Amino acid sequence: MSIRMNKNKNELTIEIDGSLDTFTAPELENRLDTVLEGIDKLIFEFSQLEYISSAGLRALISAVKIMSGRGELVVRNVRPEVMDILEMAGFADKLNIE
Repeated sequence: MSIRMNKNKNELTIEIDGSLDTFTAPELENRLDTVLEGIDKLIFEFSQLEYISSAGLRALISAVKIMSGRGELVVRNVRPEVMDILEMAGFADKLNIE
């Protein structure tokens, strides 16, 4: 997995390549703790995300909780195989997916 972050004023885009799973989700959570100060729009770019596990879903929900009341969270360009997982887990209806 690789994580790229692009900050533009109060907007942060996080691009994730590969798998977001038990081994890689803690890295994302640790990075979120340090970069979300002052951010009012968080965008996850999932066009290169191939798989998300329950640990990855937890990291995503952690971001949702942090952004709740602070601003907007958007998930963009979700691949069909990842969308299937989000739908099965009941997350598709709870996220702002573009």
